[in-house]
Amino acid sequence: MAYRVTEARLERDQAQREHILDCALQQVAEGGFASLSMTGLASAAGIATGSLYRHFSGKGALAAEVFTRATRIEFETLKSQFMGTGSAEQRLRRGLAQFAARAWHSRQLAFALIAEPVEAEVDTQRLRFREAYAEIYCKLIREGSADGSFQVDNIPLTAACLVGAVAEALVGPLSPQARAARASGLPSESLESVTRAIIRFSLRALGAKEINA
Repeated sequence: MAYRVTEARLERDQAQREHILDCALQQVAEGGFASLSMTGLASAAGIATGSLYRHFSGKGALAAEVFTRATRIEFETLKSQFMGTGSAEQRLRRGLAQFAARAWHSRQLAFALIAEPVEAEVDTQRLRFREAYAEIYCKLIREGSADGSFQVDNIPLTAACLVGAVAEALVGPLSPQARAARASGLPSESLESVTRAIIRFSLRALGAKEINA
């Protein structure tokens, strides 16, 4: 008689997988992808190391899943602002301000998602999400061109440029060096100044009539 996996077993396996991912995301949020290891994660999750390999083929696959889970939250949050109410300019301002604030209040995780050197599997997911971000920028820019908020010739290229520029603008302030300097009391950029600069740059790139952030 062929062995059949019961529904209860499938539910237990899924619950264990979710628990593993929760623990892994917590490790990345605290120490970046460099802090993530299969043995350390197994200990944190309270399971045998071999059990991890029932769910993930290796660290690369695990890291990619963690990246996807965390990035999808940020993507959907930005999308909800971009596709919300108000003019395209208003939605852009709100979306960028919230995006920067969320990164600022979880700097280690944000830096890990944006710029930390990672496994090839994670880089693949980064590229996929960059394309997804560019798509929602394109939609917002098209709507802004229609309502008079923006004046853009090449919308896809401009959208791709903005995705890269916004991410790059946050790398410095979120970097380990900047966090260390801030913790030591040295002068550093504030969230307000960084957000204002990002919004002004983006509005200029889009040919917006009103630039003041």
